[in-house]
Parts: sequence; C-alpha cells; structure tokens
Amino acid sequence: MLPYLAVFAGGLLGTGLRLAVDSALPHADDGFPGSTLIVNLVGTFVLGWLAGGLWTRPSTPTWLKAGVGSGVIGSFTTLSAVMGSIAILDRGGETPLAFLYLAVSLVGGLALAAAGLKLGSALAHRPMPTEITDDGATL
Repeated sequence: MLPYLAVFAGGLLGTGLRLAVDSALPHADDGFPGSTLIVNLVGTFVLGWLAGGLWTRPSTPTWLKAGVGSGVIGSFTTLSAVMGSIAILDRGGETPLAFLYLAVSLVGGLALAAAGLKLGSALAHRPMPTEITDDGATL
C-alpha cells in the first residue's frame, strides 16, 4: 500500500512542479513549447541519475523508487505534451520547427538520460571516506 501512496503524493508534487515551470515560462498555444522541452529534458536527466545511482543501492526502499520515479518524474514529464506540441506546431504551419522540437526532444532526452545514468552511477559507487580530518577542508 505504501508504494501507491508514494506514487499519489509524488504525482501531486510533480504536477505542481510542472505547473510552476509552465507558469514561469508561458508560451502561446501555437508557439514554441519551451517549457515542455525543458521539463522533459530535466526529467530524463533526473530519472537517469536516479536509476544509475540511488536506485542501485539495496537500501533504497521500493516505495521511494515508485514515489519519485512514477510519481514525481512521471507526472512532471509527459510524452503526450510533446506529441501534442508537435501536432499543434505542424497544424500551425511550423512543420520545420515541429521536426526540430522532436529532434531536440529525442536526441537531448537520450543524451541527458545517458549523462544522468553515468553521473548517478559515478556518485553512487564512489567510496565514502573512512576518516574525516578536521583540517577545514570541505568533502
């Protein structure tokens, strides 16, 4: 039951974050959907980072993975918004811009997901210090 509640709560959070980005970066219905592009690129990076790092640790609870992955990231990003934006751009006579948007979404999303996986893996598998000295240095 806890994973379902985590997805529900995460969905509320992700939807709120998505609304905040859309409100901060508004665009006309037939304009370039910059906020959707940013949201989806950020979401692919974060999901890759989590999948490559935090989620590989056996101690990470299943409910947390479900709540953050399916809940927060799943409601923050959306493929349907990408497809809708492409259709609107195309219908408005902006076919080259629609293809550019699709290309940036696909290539950028794959690149950022790969970068997130690599960074998450590097951070998750970095050995923790066994001794912390008090020399004023920041870890």
